[in-house]
Amino acid sequence: MENSNRHIPSSFTDKSVTRIGPKQQLGHEKLISHTDRLEQQLWEVTDGVWCLVGNGLSNQTFVRGPKGIIAIDTGECYEEMAAALKLLREKTDEPITGIIYTHFHYVDGTRAILETQEISDIPIWGHTKIEQNRRKYGMEVSAVAARGLVYQFGIALPKEGPDSIINAGLGLAFRNSDHAPYSPAFVKPTNTFTESQQIELAGLQVQLTPAPSDADDSITIWFPELELCINNLVWPAFFNIFAIRGEEYRDPRMLLEGLDHIHALNPTHLIGTHGPPLSGKETISNEVTNYRDGIQFLWDQSVRGINLGLTSTELTQFVQLPDHFQNSYLTSQLYGVVEHHVRQIYSGLRGWFDGDEAHLFPSEPAKRAEKLIDGFGGREQVRNHVKKAIENDDLRWAIELCSWLVRPTQEPLLDFDAASQEDQNLLADCLRKVAQRTTSANVRNWCLTRALEREGALDLSRHRTHRFSEHVVLSNPPSSSVFALKVLLIPDLAKDYEAEMMWEFSNGEKAGLLIRNQVAVPTSGEDASIGIALSHETWAKLLGRKITLSEALSSNILSTNVDISEVLSFFAMFDHESLNQ
Repeated sequence: MENSNRHIPSSFTDKSVTRIGPKQQLGHEKLISHTDRLEQQLWEVTDGVWCLVGNGLSNQTFVRGPKGIIAIDTGECYEEMAAALKLLREKTDEPITGIIYTHFHYVDGTRAILETQEISDIPIWGHTKIEQNRRKYGMEVSAVAARGLVYQFGIALPKEGPDSIINAGLGLAFRNSDHAPYSPAFVKPTNTFTESQQIELAGLQVQLTPAPSDADDSITIWFPELELCINNLVWPAFFNIFAIRGEEYRDPRMLLEGLDHIHALNPTHLIGTHGPPLSGKETISNEVTNYRDGIQFLWDQSVRGINLGLTSTELTQFVQLPDHFQNSYLTSQLYGVVEHHVRQIYSGLRGWFDGDEAHLFPSEPAKRAEKLIDGFGGREQVRNHVKKAIENDDLRWAIELCSWLVRPTQEPLLDFDAASQEDQNLLADCLRKVAQRTTSANVRNWCLTRALEREGALDLSRHRTHRFSEHVVLSNPPSSSVFALKVLLIPDLAKDYEAEMMWEFSNGEKAGLLIRNQVAVPTSGEDASIGIALSHETWAKLLGRKITLSEALSSNILSTNVDISEVLSFFAMFDHESLNQ
């Protein structure tokens, strides 16, 4: 029997590649060795330029100018940036007189700078979309965004043992445990832009160029006097066109524009948001060329295959990076896998339907699984086929068969209690084998997280309900969280119901929602028949599940102009525990 692991070996292969890591992790030898590149180190890239790798998922970079230090990115919490500043102060005591954000992911430690030096009124440069993007991921899609992070970065994996994290591909881990409790410390940019800017900062000439990457607010930073480029395009792994945690489409054509811009700058030093810096014009030129050509290869050949009429699954076999791209860790599949990137290009370019007749109007998943099981002669026969597939090292087929066995007869599809533990353990065994044989940190972390969940060792059910962060609600305009409720409306409950509510906050801001036709429409609230008055802080506690609606009403921290029953009826339409109590 053909070993299906080998038709796309760059995704995962056989057990010959599995090694034991320093914390007894079981994983691919290349992924284990990749950890060395990500270890904490303050690199002195050139005179007056320092890049801290390994402090968190991202780097913090410091550039000295005639009038002080420029800090580039501030990490994911106050403690992370404070740790970076402590190391910087071993090199220089010059004040930080400017801050630049490369994109919205790593901007949450800024107050650590402003509160630990005398000069606090300093310019902060960043793309105009930074605040909008932070708000988007903290509001309407917060549940799936948080769940995706847990899976992709192995946040819930054990600290030691065969299932423990090896690394996060771009860094050692999503967060450095030394930085708990991870205090948010974002400060919004004082200077924003959407077009290329030439500025002077700390006495240095700086060019800021929008360069969409894994975020549409990413920029490339160029210091012509230092021949230094700082970017969010060249990562210490092949670029993630598809993120297993779930993200919006990242168009490879935009990436190519940004990479060609870096190449044209001809830098002597190249620092990324992740991974160790590079130095030397020839080295950088070769690596950037290789990086952009790998992405162009994926785009060109994916489009070629789509034009030939291939389905998305056929396309994954048709498009694989040539072997020579594995000669550099920068173009190795240490973060995501090309097999998934190709599917993302297909759906991003042409939509979800790939021409496979079976995908046009598929059967209900639970009923389909039962029919397939019946066709194989019953559940025991399917189990036997799973075990045979595992013996033959045919993990793709084993996982597909297992997915039938664990599929519940009723929705939701991820009701883990609906399947027998024997079948869930079978599936977990298959996923664990894939995890131990892939170079991809993302795939390993995802597979192990799901395996532990299937085995009952992890309970991630709280990540399948909409959870607002009290801090995120408070750090955004009240209206943004009011309007976000629209995605929590339960349409069956709102049938034949029409009413409008206005929120009046103690700071003077107002917002409204009109429920009609089984949707909740954002409004100003001026025509609302139901009104409530409360503070932003009370609203944040409600959404953050710190208090219930009934408690807020009974304690008079939330008042209304109508009978309480009308307020309770309105909020009962939404899928949110605190608002339903």
